[in-house]
Amino acid sequence: MRIYPAIDIKDGKCVRLIQGDFSKVTEFPGDPVEMALKWEKLGAEYVHVVDLDGARLGSPLNLPAISGIAQRLGIPVQMGGGIRTIEMLEMVFNKGVQRAILGTSAIKDKPFVEKALKMFPGGIAIGIDAREGMAAFDGWTGMSSIKADELALEMCAAGASTIIYTDIATDGMLSGPNLKAMDMMARAVGDKAEVIASGGVRDTDDIRALRNTGVAGVIIGKALYTGDIVLGDAIAIGRSRD
Repeated sequence: MRIYPAIDIKDGKCVRLIQGDFSKVTEFPGDPVEMALKWEKLGAEYVHVVDLDGARLGSPLNLPAISGIAQRLGIPVQMGGGIRTIEMLEMVFNKGVQRAILGTSAIKDKPFVEKALKMFPGGIAIGIDAREGMAAFDGWTGMSSIKADELALEMCAAGASTIIYTDIATDGMLSGPNLKAMDMMARAVGDKAEVIASGGVRDTDDIRALRNTGVAGVIIGKALYTGDIVLGDAIAIGRSRD
């Protein structure tokens, strides 16, 4: 199971939100590039970057920082937030990003997502953010009537090989992940795609518990920044079979 350190960017700075609420922002010292280099030095194999401004407004707004991360790191970068057109996708890939995350578009513009999956096989992850099992969009400011697992299966049928599943209620809360939801998603998707879990991870016990749900990866944000989790310990647990 792979560990993905998260770097959320707002106004060019590293921040964390609570349950996706833009009025509840915690800013962390160090610019995004410095933070990414730190995680790489500590053993990260992949970095997860989100343009929060882009997710809310519909167009990537922090590309200078994201480009800096992708060009300076020797490990892959996956990035999401406001990618809504093929032109934006091409621009993101030209900046050095290895995997682009499409979230809102999976709900609001499925023809675009289907085209992107065909044009960039393996280069697209579908981000599904859910509250009480229902998919959200527009940086979590809107709620759909689509069940998260049904959306995941629809995207797998269209060619998706990676699903990033975020439980909004637990995100940024350090209250523990929604293990039941992650287990249900992993079971629903099966061998059609890998599932990366996100939201609520607070300690190494949570990482062990998530490993047992069958997810292929875990995104860790706030707990790394507060020091509740040491990245090296998380990576070791992810690799372990014990």
